[in-house]
Amino acid sequence: MVEDQQVTVETLKAFLEAFNRHDLDAIIEFFSDDCVMDLPSGPYPWGRRTVGKEQVRDGCISRFKGLPDAHYGDDRHWVVGDMGFSEWTLTGTTPEGERLEVWGTDHLEFRDG
Repeated sequence: MVEDQQVTVETLKAFLEAFNRHDLDAIIEFFSDDCVMDLPSGPYPWGRRTVGKEQVRDGCISRFKGLPDAHYGDDRHWVVGDMGFSEWTLTGTTPEGERLEVWGTDHLEFRDG
């Protein structure tokens, strides 16, 4: 979890770069123990909800397994209070060879930095 600092655009860029490196340890450091992350695909309108660091890690492993060369680019970031917003283009290739390009956003709420 990012602690003792104000949320900045640089924080959001570092978060996205951790995903681009597929660095699970670095990704998890941005999350609190009681975190919630909604993944885009799943049985519910919000996709699939993961709760807690272990489930978030498992969700990231699943994402990287399904898109081994996943990369977030063309990104823009905004911070409003304790909320961070990132806009990006996700590109990658599935294990079956299908090339994907998806526009998306992250809406992040930070506590204690």
